[in-house]
Amino acid sequence: MKIDILTLFPEMFSALKESILGRAQKDNKIQINIVNLRDYTEDKHLKCDDYPFGGGAGMVMMPQPIGSAIDALDPEHNARRVYMSPKGEPFRQQKVFELLEYEHLILLCGHYEGVDQRAIDLFIDEEISIGDYVLTGGELPAMVVVDAVSRYVDGVISPSSLVDESFSDNLLEYPQYTRPQEYRGIQVPEILRSGNHGKIDKWRKEQAIALTKARRPDLLK
Repeated sequence: MKIDILTLFPEMFSALKESILGRAQKDNKIQINIVNLRDYTEDKHLKCDDYPFGGGAGMVMMPQPIGSAIDALDPEHNARRVYMSPKGEPFRQQKVFELLEYEHLILLCGHYEGVDQRAIDLFIDEEISIGDYVLTGGELPAMVVVDAVSRYVDGVISPSSLVDESFSDNLLEYPQYTRPQEYRGIQVPEILRSGNHGKIDKWRKEQAIALTKARRPDLLK
């Protein structure tokens, strides 16, 4: 999978070079390109934003650098083009699987007071929000989407690690334990030390259902 991220602040994405995503890129399982929108502006001062028509606080990202960047990256319009926006569709696990169907994603990171609507109308397929709150820009949401989607690309993570996660079968994940067997007076549940995998599976399913009922009953509807 190829993912292009359009941003005014490419330095923010150094985290994508670390850990699992870093290894996946070195192994050519995924390709993540950080695209500086200033490289596509026609303004001699590398300007990519201006004051909003009609007045108001802040600055708005101009359509020209965005349009020129997307035209260069996706001339055949084969990519899925996503604008990270608080006005977008809430990002859920089902959307992860939908985005996984595309070989090429383009993520646009807004900043300041947002993006000129014409850029959205002309170049964007959908808007996605990671929650009902406002951030300083779309860079952190873009990283969330990249991480969530990349995990399911073949070869990035062992398939066994993707089973029984939170939101699998609309359930939150059961509690996990590791060594030591006792920590500050709390023991690992005896069932997990029993070696009876049938009983362990049953316990884990019961725990997942109980946690989901307590914390996210909406998932059980």
